[in-house]
Amino acid sequence: MPADANAAGDIFGGWVMAQMDLSCGIRAAERARGRVVTAAVKEMSFAKPVKIGDTLCVYTHIAHVGRTSIILKVEAWAQRYLSDLMELVTHADFVMVALDKSGKPTPVPAA
Repeated sequence: MPADANAAGDIFGGWVMAQMDLSCGIRAAERARGRVVTAAVKEMSFAKPVKIGDTLCVYTHIAHVGRTSIILKVEAWAQRYLSDLMELVTHADFVMVALDKSGKPTPVPAA
């Protein structure tokens, strides 16, 4: 939407990153069966802009489950406005940590 863009019509990178973080949080919480937080984002660069009107598509894949952490590989793709064209915008590894009710790291349950 226009409120999420600069004067050139490019969507802010921070907004794109926030959508990726939300996607990772949902997927990691499902896997951890509880609360998770973002601990790190590894090397993110933007290959192409997302423009006003594009549909942002975010795909996650669990790459590794540690004792309390989950690493997800995430890709953000832009489906161009009124087009079937899909272009990779950015990708990154997100590290999520499972937390217990008191906010302390807790083991991720076995699959």
